[in-house]
Order: sequence, then structure tokens, then C-alpha cells
Amino acid sequence: MGSRGHTQYRTTRRTSNFSITLYIFLLFVFSMFVFFYYTKDMAEDEQKPVLASEKKEEPEFEENEDNSVWEASKSHGLHPCIKPTAKYKAALGWNRYLTVKSNGGLNQMRTGIADMVAVAHVMNATLVIPQLDKRSFWQDSSTFSDIFDENHFIKALRGDLMIIKELPKEIESLPRARKHFTSWSGVIHVAKSDSRLANNELPLDIQRLRCRALFSALRFSPPIERLGKKLVEQLRTRAKRYVALHLRYEKDMLSFTGCTYGLTDAEAEELRVMREKTNHWKIKVINSTEQRIGGFCPLTPKEVGLFLQALGYPPSTLIYIAAGEIYGGNTRLSELKSYFPNVVFKEMLATPELREFANHASQAAALDYLISVESDVFIPSHSGNMARAVEGHRRFLGHRKTITPDRKRLVEIFDQLEAGQLDGSSFSHLVRHLHKNRQGAPRKRAGAPSGIRGRARSRLEESFYQNPYPECICSSRTRVRK
Repeated sequence: MGSRGHTQYRTTRRTSNFSITLYIFLLFVFSMFVFFYYTKDMAEDEQKPVLASEKKEEPEFEENEDNSVWEASKSHGLHPCIKPTAKYKAALGWNRYLTVKSNGGLNQMRTGIADMVAVAHVMNATLVIPQLDKRSFWQDSSTFSDIFDENHFIKALRGDLMIIKELPKEIESLPRARKHFTSWSGVIHVAKSDSRLANNELPLDIQRLRCRALFSALRFSPPIERLGKKLVEQLRTRAKRYVALHLRYEKDMLSFTGCTYGLTDAEAEELRVMREKTNHWKIKVINSTEQRIGGFCPLTPKEVGLFLQALGYPPSTLIYIAAGEIYGGNTRLSELKSYFPNVVFKEMLATPELREFANHASQAAALDYLISVESDVFIPSHSGNMARAVEGHRRFLGHRKTITPDRKRLVEIFDQLEAGQLDGSSFSHLVRHLHKNRQGAPRKRAGAPSGIRGRARSRLEESFYQNPYPECICSSRTRVRK
């Protein structure tokens, strides 16, 4: 029995050793198979580097991009509210007519027309389709229907007041009053539409009517709307996101403001002569240095480049220039392109289609307006009618990201950077901190400083059309910064 047990033990041990050896051998074979399999794939990948790179959807720098520079502020559940209240009554019109001559550039006319819609309603008058100013600085011969969808304008406001395309022939020759908005019948003519209603303390229904007129009824003409949509689509094919930059560096803007920083003596003299010869510009002698220090000058192309870089936008950022001809041409524009080479104008996107807009500045400005409203980020280099109108429209549509440069404070740190008193990191930190609360976040419209009265008060108030909250933007329960 002892001998048989010992024999069984040796047999079991040999079997066990054999099993272990077999297991190790199979594991080795499997490992070699895996090794050669992946080595083969790696070799094939190395033979196709072009195909591999073509499969990448975005450049490497965009993968590491800081998405916060594109993100809009939280809207806190706010939404447009422009419907009239239960007490609201439409104007009947009857035998009262209001004729209007709109003056200025596109957005000055748009806000002026919206105001005249409200005036006609208050006066219980029928509004005649406004005539557009053809003798202004822009020398644009466009009619109302060239720029706006006339039929839509009439239909969209039919619950508010009567709008007709022209005066009835039987009263067209009657004399027209130009003042005295009291008890009356007949025709009143408003020679300029930009007299401007008050920004604040008007009845809620009047404020909402102004919003209905501007943001809903004053739709652009179908050709402008179609081309605007096409241009936005083309921009989206070039990049996932784009910045619309309202670069107010045209000759007339620099001449009007008296801003000559960074220009040659010959250029400064050219702007001075232009200002002297423009009769309706009342101020002729302007101190350029004081203008710049006070924050009244548009940012230069170079300053815009520094500003965007400090905010954290990568050099690949697609920038659409919503502006006319830049003073100094490519030489001046190259100062921006040295930071952000991916710069485009509408003329670069759809040259053939733009021919019909040639010599029609207001129609071209309408395209810039549409592209700016639809942009991922809107940045104006100077305040003005378009900057305010676009900002207000973007707030109305959900507080889309709009960065408003603090030009007065920026001048200080630009000069410190130029003097070597700031390094790039400190400069960027200051710029971001300074504009943390200047990116279109929801807030109530700002009033004038306390103690200010009269016309000065309206000039210092924030424009109603720049920020129509709270009248035309309804609040949720979430508390919004005042």
C-alpha cells in the first residue's frame, strides 16, 4: 500500500508540472500573437500619416481652447415679453395722419421709426410709411421698401395702429402742421424721426409697442434677409464660432470724434479738414489727447488685437468686421491681423451678390447688423447707434454674449503696457477683471447719476433700445443683478 501511494503521488506531481508548463507555453503563444497583431497595425498607421491627420476634425490648438471665452452669461430664465396688457387699446386713426421723415444712418432711422410708431399710437393717428433721408452724410437713395419688409411692417402692427403706404389723394395737398401735438385733425409732419422718446418712465404698453416695432415689425427686406442668412452660413463653414467686431475706424468716425492717436500728421490734418467742411458737425476744434484719455475714441485695430488676445481668444479666431472702409486700409488692418489673421469682410464672402447693394450704405449696414446679431460674440470698438441697437437686440434674444470695452480704463493699461510697466500676464489679468461684468449679462437698464436733470439726464441714461429690460424682458423668480 505504501509503494502504490508513493507511485500515485509521483504521477500526480508529473501531471501537475506538465499542466503548468502547457499553461505557460500557451500564454507565451498568445502574448506573441497580440504583440505581432498590434505591431502590424502600428506599422500600417505609420505608412498613412496624411490620412490619419485628415481624420482630425479640428486643429490641435482648438482642442485646448478655453471655451469660457465663448460662453454667454446665464439668462436666469428671462425671456422676451412684448404682448400688450389687458388694458391696451389700438389706435383708431380716423382722420388723423402722421407723416415722418427719418434721418441718419440705418440704426438711427430704425430706432426713430420705432419711436414714431409709439407717437402715432399715443396721438391716435394713422402712420404713413416713413420717408428715408436721402441727403444725409451717407447719400443713400434707398426707399423704405428697399431696406424693410413694408408689407410685414404693416401687418405686424395692425393690432396697434393703422399704417398706410401713402396719404389719400384727397388730403395730400392739405397744409401740414409741424408742431402742437394737441387736439387736432388732418396731417402732422415730423421732419426728423430722431427726436427720441424718453428712455424711462413711459407707460408699460408704450415701451412694449416700441419693442414690437423694432424687434419684430421692422424686419429687413427679403433680399437683405436672404443674403444675410447666406453670409452667416458661409461664416459657419469657415469656423464653428465667430466674433463680430464692429470696428469703428472709418474716416468719418475718426474725423467726427477728433481721434488721431497713432496716425501720421498728414492723416490728422486730413481728418481736421474734413471736420471743418462738414457743416452739421458743430464742434470743430477737438483735443485728440483729451478725447482718448476720456475714453471717447474708438479702439485702434492694434488695441482691439491686444484686447482680444488678453481676453483669451486664440489666434485662429474667425473675426467678421462689421464696418465700412477702414481708414488707412490694409496697413492699419495689418495691426489687427498680426494678432488674429483670420479676418473677413462681407465682400470676401459674397462679392457677386453684393453688387446690388453697391452705393447703398444703409442696405450694406443691414447685412452687418444681421451678421452681428447672429454672431457668437459681438464686440463694438466704440459706442454708437449700431453698437447700442445690436446689444439691445442680443439682450432681447436671450442675452447673447456682448463684450463692451471699457475704453477709458483700457487706455490707461494700454499705455502702461507700452511703457513696459506691465508684462503680458499682468495685462491680461487686468483686462479680464475689468470686463468680468461687461459681457451682456442680464441687468436692469441703468439710469442717469443722481442729481442730473433735463437733457443731460437723457444723454447719461442707458438707451432703452440698448437694454429693454425690464419692460420687454420678463423676469423669472431668479434674482437678477441691478
